[in-house]
Order: sequence, then structure tokens, then C-alpha cells
Amino acid sequence: MKCLVTGAAGFIGSHLTDLLLRDGHEVIALDDLSTGRESNLDQALKSKNFHWILADISDPDATQSVPAVDWLFHIAGRADLVPSIEKPDEYFRVNVSGTYLALEYARKIGAKRFIYTASSTCYGIAEKVPTPEDYPCAPRHPYGLTKYLGEQLVMHWAQVYKLPALSLRLFNVYGPRSRTTGAYGAVFGVFLKQKLAGKPFTVVGDGKQTRDFTYVTDIAEAFLAAAKSNISAEVLNVGSGGTYSVNRLVELLGGERIFVPKRPGEPDSTFADIRKIKAALKWTPKVSFEEGVARMLAVIDDWQEAPLWDQASIAEATKNWFKYLK
Repeated sequence: MKCLVTGAAGFIGSHLTDLLLRDGHEVIALDDLSTGRESNLDQALKSKNFHWILADISDPDATQSVPAVDWLFHIAGRADLVPSIEKPDEYFRVNVSGTYLALEYARKIGAKRFIYTASSTCYGIAEKVPTPEDYPCAPRHPYGLTKYLGEQLVMHWAQVYKLPALSLRLFNVYGPRSRTTGAYGAVFGVFLKQKLAGKPFTVVGDGKQTRDFTYVTDIAEAFLAAAKSNISAEVLNVGSGGTYSVNRLVELLGGERIFVPKRPGEPDSTFADIRKIKAALKWTPKVSFEEGVARMLAVIDDWQEAPLWDQASIAEATKNWFKYLK
């Protein structure tokens, strides 16, 4: 198949690109490098079936030079919670308007598949865990809201225009090539830099909160399985099949810990009910949490240039979190 991957130079997009190429497909990568890195595509650039387009998916002209494709994987988007509070206009432009433009491109060319990257943050603070796809969505911040609005667009285009589309709600993705610079965010990036620097891990609250940490290669496999399926207009959770405490992560990484205040609007547990995707796509996660953490430690030097966070800098970076989400 000829594939378009938006956000291909990013964390998930680059792993999916590599998988598609290994599976024999042609890949057109579209990315503006605002958060992705061209080095993430070093392997892909060696393939004759890989093509690169530098463009912003939220630009109406972004797809003008893109030929018709069979499969479109829409991964481009703005992530992180605090920046979404500070720049809601940017998140709406990229995550909502960008999704609309990607959908319109797919509709006009008659794409055979459209796979959307949704977020489990749409559930807000779910009282039911594991959380099924039919649990009511109640996003707590602009990031979660804009990703959910994008998903609503995808489902609407599938219903009205019969676009063959699926939405994958991802839970706590981690792995190599995850972002190493920028805003305070994912716990793995924060902890790996702290370990490199010999500093204690800054654990939020008491560290007993659990997350459905899902390894990135399992995520990529789910996207490929979704594209190869013949179901449409469905939302599917993608998780690891388990949920793991932050304290357990610290044990696996090894090191001292200090504590920072628990933050408002954060669930005590994220845990995907993945029975639907297992049945619909015959997909199942393969990488255990312990194996995934070991793989991250093997590439810890990739975080040499990442910012080093401590109690004071975290407090400063998250002050708007406490201001608006209390």
C-alpha cells in the first residue's frame, strides 16, 4: 500500500514508518519538525520506498503536493498538558483543524483507510478501571479536549462520508525516540535524565498511582493491524494489558526518590480495557513492562541533552496546572 504518515518524524510516527517499510509498503512522511526529529527517520531514509515532505498538517496547502494514498495514519498533533493550558489556540489549530484537513484530503482522494491517533485522556478521571471504550468522556484539559474533538470529527466523517476510519485511543506510550526536550511532561523522559545526572527521581504524590504504560512497538503494530482490518467507524483502546505504579518504575530504574505535590485533574489509575481491540483486530501487546523499561535503560544516553528537572523547576513549570485544574 501507499501510505501517508503525518507526524512521521515524531516518536510514534517514526516507529510506525519503520514498521510499514519493513512490511513492504511505500511511505510518504509529512512533518513540520516542530516537535519531531529528522534523525528519528534515519533508517527510513535508507529505503527507496520512503518519501519526505516538510509541511504543517494544519496548513490548508500542506497536502497539495501529496499524491493519492491508500492508507493515511494521522499521528501529527500537539501533546503535553501544561502547554495546552497556556496555548489552547495552537492545540486547537493543530489537533482539531489539522485533523479536519487530513480528513478532507482522505475523503477527496478516496483513501481506503484512515487511522487516527486518539488519547486516553479523553476519559478524564475514570472511576471504572479497566476503562472500556463506552465509558463517558470528560476531558480535563485542552490537550485531552482537542484530541477528543479530533476523534469526533473522524467518527463523523466515517458516518456521513463513509470514510473507512478507525480511532485508536492510546494509553501512556513509552519507548525509544520519545521526546527528550521541551516542556515538562512524560515521566520516562524526566526520570531517565535524572538517573543520568545521578539525581533523585521526582515522584508525584506518593507514587502509588498507576499507569497503563504501553511500549511503542506494540502501538505501531496496532496501527498496522487497524489498517489491514475491514472494520470502520469504531473507537479502540490500545493498552498494555496491565497497569503499573510509578513506584514500581522507580524500582526498575534504580535510584533515590523525592516527592512533589499531587496534581489536580490526574487520575489515580489509567488502565485500558483492551478486549475490543483483541477481538476486532486479533492484536495483543507483546512487550512486558519490565522488558520495556530495560530497553529504555539500554538507550538512556539519548537523554543526555534533555532538561534536568527538580522540585523547583517542576513547580514553576506546572504552576498553571494548579491554577486552572484545581
